[in-house]
Amino acid sequence: MSADDYEVLHEDFRRKIRFSAAVERLFTGCRWAEGPAYFPAHRALIWSDVPNDRMLRFDETDGSVSVFRGPSNYSNGNTVDRQGRLVTCEHGTRRVTRTEHDGSITVLADRFEGRRFNSPNDVVVRRDGSIWFTDPTYGIDCDYEGYRADPEMDGSHVYRIDPADGKITRVADDFEKPNGLAFSPDERLLYVADTGATHRPDGPRHIRRFAVDERGKLSGGEIFASLSDAMFDGFRIDSDGRIWTSAGEGVNCYAPDGRLTGRIRIGETVANLVFGGPKRNRLFICATTSLYSVLIAVNGDKTF
Repeated sequence: MSADDYEVLHEDFRRKIRFSAAVERLFTGCRWAEGPAYFPAHRALIWSDVPNDRMLRFDETDGSVSVFRGPSNYSNGNTVDRQGRLVTCEHGTRRVTRTEHDGSITVLADRFEGRRFNSPNDVVVRRDGSIWFTDPTYGIDCDYEGYRADPEMDGSHVYRIDPADGKITRVADDFEKPNGLAFSPDERLLYVADTGATHRPDGPRHIRRFAVDERGKLSGGEIFASLSDAMFDGFRIDSDGRIWTSAGEGVNCYAPDGRLTGRIRIGETVANLVFGGPKRNRLFICATTSLYSVLIAVNGDKTF
């Protein structure tokens, strides 16, 4: 039994897990595991090992792990677009790229109004094909996750790439360090984490929630959930709108109304996660040195 892997705070969480399903460590040897992206057609997971400047690939059919790309330009966040292509945030080149089906690389964004980005961090694709990403300074703060450099931007912001013409729009400019982001199942809400506490002791440790109109304009931005002794990083949303998020040394589950319903204990600091598997009910978790997974009784939303 695996009851020690879970902390149940609400009956809803109890119904969404299976105590017989243990948290499994699939791979270890990373310095900072991040950015998992699942490819259903290949039954494979791609993720970043940022300081080691590589991307790794887990084959779900046989459990093997191989190097997908190295060097990787200090890749961080990854996602899959509607055509099954890999979209990546690169700290080293301070850009967002897409890996085409033939393996070639297309640069989607590297500047805004003539200035280089800080270090794009996490990325998500909306159903209309627009690409949304965050741009804190973690990749230029020092040489550990990129290349130390002075920022050209006037802050750390959230951006949108238009699917029709590639135009880049700044959609939110009131964050300290925007980080993970995800849409609700109906895509009327956008959730964005702020990890400003990495640079200011009393800085933000929360996830904010925005309303999104048909043109991609944001409104609102109230705090959805906050932490006192850890920080949110990356997160995903299940088909019923629950938020499954990194939160210190575990994964917290929040109901759509913001209630914390339970926690999956991992044992090292969690960076990001994604739903995968043939039924999208396998949670893949990147946590510091390792890749973990656990089968749960919910299905991930199909917004990748």
